[in-house]
Amino acid sequence: MTSRALRRVGLVAGIATTSAIVLVGCAGGTDGTTGDGGQITLTVTTFGTFGYDDLYAEYEELNPNINIEATNIDTGGNARTDAFTKIGAGSGLSDVVAIEEGWLGAIMEEGVAETFVDLRDYGIEDRKADWIDWKYDQVTDPDGRVLGYGTDIGPSGICYSTKAFEAAGLPTDRDEVATLLEGDWQHYFDIGRQYNAATGKAWYDHSGFVWNSMVNQLPEGYYTPDGELNVEGNAELKERFELLGAATEDGLSAASTAWNWNDGKDFLDNTFATLVCPGWMLGVAKGQIEAGGGDETNGWDFAPVFPGGPVNWGGAWLSVPETSSNKEEAAKLASWLTEPEQQVKQSAAAGNFPSTREAQETLAAEATPNEFFNGAPTGAILAARAEGVKAQFKGPQDSVIQENVFGPALTALDNKETDTAGAWTQALGLLDSVLD
Repeated sequence: MTSRALRRVGLVAGIATTSAIVLVGCAGGTDGTTGDGGQITLTVTTFGTFGYDDLYAEYEELNPNINIEATNIDTGGNARTDAFTKIGAGSGLSDVVAIEEGWLGAIMEEGVAETFVDLRDYGIEDRKADWIDWKYDQVTDPDGRVLGYGTDIGPSGICYSTKAFEAAGLPTDRDEVATLLEGDWQHYFDIGRQYNAATGKAWYDHSGFVWNSMVNQLPEGYYTPDGELNVEGNAELKERFELLGAATEDGLSAASTAWNWNDGKDFLDNTFATLVCPGWMLGVAKGQIEAGGGDETNGWDFAPVFPGGPVNWGGAWLSVPETSSNKEEAAKLASWLTEPEQQVKQSAAAGNFPSTREAQETLAAEATPNEFFNGAPTGAILAARAEGVKAQFKGPQDSVIQENVFGPALTALDNKETDTAGAWTQALGLLDSVLD
């Protein structure tokens, strides 16, 4: 099988399958070449919805000596497990590895950061002005080493079902929806209670994603800026948990499965009416709606509003491991993929929002209609929603706390296996055991 045939392997769930595909992709030789005419094979591992397929093909056309073999893991959590398994083994990482914001803190830790090359050696400082300041700063360690090329950031709006809103007698025009939802989280939940009273249906898909957004808006999340754990005794965190818990107890959560949504069908049958949508979630939602049998007539739209104001959820970087046999070529590929022109194309393919200033300005100016989301100018909306966004400090176990501590507790709450107080107690117990 040729590398170009291997390039689009699709979504990979779980480490074992991913590892098998990566091993196939590396079969061309330990020096990173195919041994045929000086061709260089570069392996890339991403996760979720990156929108890189067409860009890989374009890069190969521009560089005939390069073959790209790409693996895409289904979620950022599974990608974290995959990456740290290979870091621990000292081998198996691709030439280019996507790193997610939630586990960047663990990558930046002493003893792990050294796994990746200092991209200053490959000219990243010449591009520093391309990115918004905090995106570049996040991936710069205390010694000044820069470990990744910034891809996207996660400013957020609200995805909503016009069909569900119409059934409840709520406005469906996105600007009117923005006016309706403008306010804090209490207001968002109160509108949800009105919707629930009118339809008997859930307001949001599940509590976990709402919680992630609520936490990300705080000045300090699961860690203080100096790296201290910040969960127990965090009054703001508990207050938000109780606010969400009350809404969930009132029937506003559909208890959908994260990243699956009943194979996408929950988007199409009014199982829930709203979804918190950082830019990259637009690509995820599109894929789910299509998996559930939907198309551009699905009825979902994107409102320029978010409860509580601006927030950043997610974003990624492309890094080059020290184990790569082709560091220079890998760095060239990662740099090219994150240039403004490519970030605009990536946004068109996946819906995510770029981290480079020029790409952001392009999306804001063009206001291209996104036909899949009822013609909403999603790029322009996200550009406006990015104003005032500040990145929260993410500690080394941030994503683990989100997924393995609060995730199970909120699932239990969604499924009515406990109440809000019980879910908080469960989370604190899991915190002790997971981080022990």
